[in-house]
Amino acid sequence: MHNLLATQLLNEMQTVSARELHKALGIKKRFSEWFITNSDGFIESEDFSGAYLEVHSNQYGGTKEIQDYNLSLDMAKHICLMSRTEQGKKCRQYLIDLEKAWNTPEQVFARALKMAERKIEELNKNNVALLEDVSRMKPKEIFADAVATSKTSILVGELAKILKQNGVDTGQKKLFKWLREQGYLMKSGSSRNMPTQKSMELGLFEIKETVVTHSDGHTTVNKTPKVTGKGQQYFINKLLVA
Repeated sequence: MHNLLATQLLNEMQTVSARELHKALGIKKRFSEWFITNSDGFIESEDFSGAYLEVHSNQYGGTKEIQDYNLSLDMAKHICLMSRTEQGKKCRQYLIDLEKAWNTPEQVFARALKMAERKIEELNKNNVALLEDVSRMKPKEIFADAVATSKTSILVGELAKILKQNGVDTGQKKLFKWLREQGYLMKSGSSRNMPTQKSMELGLFEIKETVVTHSDGHTTVNKTPKVTGKGQQYFINKLLVA
């Protein structure tokens, strides 16, 4: 399963080559026909974007460009599921594992710091007048600003780890308690630890729903609150930037 599918970054988002996915799934149907069928219902520039792949066209080293597409991981996982094959299951699990690794607190933090470094470099190169602003900005302020551009939502426990790594004395339980006391999460009942109406209106949280099938055949839906990129900046400004 190692390197089953290569991913690349496009606008800070992991993507997969449609042609590589077509090959990894072992599809016999012509690529263009396969893509037309499997892209139905998806939105161009949101779920996928056009790209070109350079390939050798003859024995003398000539090359030509062929049509390819950059797929979001969600779209790629959906296509794997729809293939209804064992290889499709393997590819889908591989993509799920990649996404989990991408969304670990350490990776989110590392990407945020890289974004902060790039921001400083751009200011140094393109606008000398803003150097004074850079010099007065605290590193944690730059970090909080970088996190705001992230499209990745993280668990409350992962946010607690990031805060603790940056000097805030908190943990998952302590952060959940603070969020309830401050009115960001529900305090009791079946909706305990779910985002309040205020939090949802502010765009601080989203709710991830997971369907669980039990051994007796019945299913239940688990709901998990996740902190959005906007929410991460909001809480970092409150708890980290002082």
